[in-house]
Amino acid sequence: MTPQALHALTTTAIVVLIVWRLYSRIRRGIGRQALHPRRPWITLTVLPLLLILLGVLNAARPVLELPLWGGAVVGVTLGLLGLRLTRFEVTSAGLFYTPSAHLGIALSTLLICRIAYRFVSGGFPGPAAVSSVPPTMTPLTLLLVGTLAGYYCTYALGLLRWQAGVRRDQSAAAATQRS
Repeated sequence: MTPQALHALTTTAIVVLIVWRLYSRIRRGIGRQALHPRRPWITLTVLPLLLILLGVLNAARPVLELPLWGGAVVGVTLGLLGLRLTRFEVTSAGLFYTPSAHLGIALSTLLICRIAYRFVSGGFPGPAAVSSVPPTMTPLTLLLVGTLAGYYCTYALGLLRWQAGVRRDQSAAAATQRS
């Protein structure tokens, strides 16, 4: 297989993977969802580690570190807004929540636009681009990563707090019934 064919195949596979993940993320971020007990914990583990790693890697370059942490602050603010706009439901089938469609679409659009821009501007190297210097992230990319990580961590924490409150209320109701 020629290097050009391999690059085309790899690029196609990456694009298909990105489109599939974006579709599933947008679909999951808009409609009614069951609260899965482990999903918020995964978010609260992986995304802070990613932020810390990116912060450490860019610690010597404030022009890159500032957008990351600034984006995280924006993300936390958006996460708090998202929690206020979320509709929570307790049913016999389980715990459900419906996030704000407008906020989910806006965040997903930002991510899609950034990925599209990176492809169009040549942000992903071709087969001839072999370099010993690793590619760096731009301030705009780090701002977006920080925003998304801050939003999803805040939202996951809010879901866990709501779940704990529901369980506490259910336990109190059960104790009252036994008395």
